[in-house]
Amino acid sequence: MNALSVSDLHVKINESHILHGVTFDVPAHKVTALLGRNGVGKSTTLKGILGLYPGTGSVQLNGREIIGVPTYKIVQSGIAYVPEDREIFSSLSVRENLTLASRSKDNGAAFATIFELFPELDTRATQIAGSLSGGQQQMVAIARALLNKNEVLLIDEPTKGLAPKLVTEVASALSKVANETTMLLVEQNLALVKRIAHHVVVMDQGRVVFQGGPENLNDPAWVHQMLGVSGGHK
Repeated sequence: MNALSVSDLHVKINESHILHGVTFDVPAHKVTALLGRNGVGKSTTLKGILGLYPGTGSVQLNGREIIGVPTYKIVQSGIAYVPEDREIFSSLSVRENLTLASRSKDNGAAFATIFELFPELDTRATQIAGSLSGGQQQMVAIARALLNKNEVLLIDEPTKGLAPKLVTEVASALSKVANETTMLLVEQNLALVKRIAHHVVVMDQGRVVFQGGPENLNDPAWVHQMLGVSGGHK
């Protein structure tokens, strides 16, 4: 069963045709990694799913068409989004960031779950978010998306720009999240992808050029051909 099905998705930004009939499925209760070189349309695909960029074609969430639906209604229907640049409120505390994201006033249990997943956020709940490290801010961004019950979690490059130690911390958290939530993950860190992904989708020039299992990432020749990198690194 697929939680999310994208079919013949086209997105134009101004006069540029960015996505050319993108088609792939996101199986329920699995992690799907969306891979490809920089600039091939991965982030645009996530934003097209959310309606942040208007598109044509079909995007179905558990069989319900969401193309043309306003973004806020798509979010309410069960798609959460962690953007590439985090977009937390830097002048607010960690707890205030999370409280703003919650769609329920009765969120005590959700907060308890979040702080169990990210104990460091519990100890820093009153700290101003802008004073956190990059990895800690990424934890806030992920935690914010997890506060509500969602059908699918879209995460855009969660380890980008992080120090190796922080990459490890975020990867560990994502591994735990992957046990509970259907996830569509854009990520350049292939070690993380191999660790948590069940399904791999590769894009090139606004099109899907491969779908299959993550075992292909163990083949250096395949990785170089598809992603333009060697050894599983960015």
